[in-house]
Amino acid sequence: MHEHLDAATEAEAAAETDGWYSEERATFGDRLAAAREAAGLSQKNLAKRLGVKAKTVSGWENDVSEPRANRLQMLAGLLNVSLMWLLNGAGDGVAPPGEAAPLSADARALLAEMREVRGEIEAATQRLALLEGQFRHLLDGGAE
Repeated sequence: MHEHLDAATEAEAAAETDGWYSEERATFGDRLAAAREAAGLSQKNLAKRLGVKAKTVSGWENDVSEPRANRLQMLAGLLNVSLMWLLNGAGDGVAPPGEAAPLSADARALLAEMREVRGEIEAATQRLALLEGQFRHLLDGGAE
């Protein structure tokens, strides 16, 4: 009985140390899709940058086909991951789901500015709607 528990504990430990995107837990397609999503690219956008069709990228992500060697290097560069990580999960890749990388001070400042601009856009949109309503009222004979 202890042997069964020890084997289960070893398997859990191996899964934790192998990592979410390890060769044992994820396929090339899984890693490619994760890196593409982390880079904020759609399959169509990535395909365009690589000079291939979107269905080709879809085939790679679904492990139906594999890219040629020259495309592998381009993929790694475009997605900012190491070639080895794409192939077997070792090396520099993307953080596993639920483990967002901490943001730098510059990134946090940009996010704050983006939120501020969104607020300004919302206020301007509301003001524009009010002005359009007043203009319509004038055109409909509301002016004396």
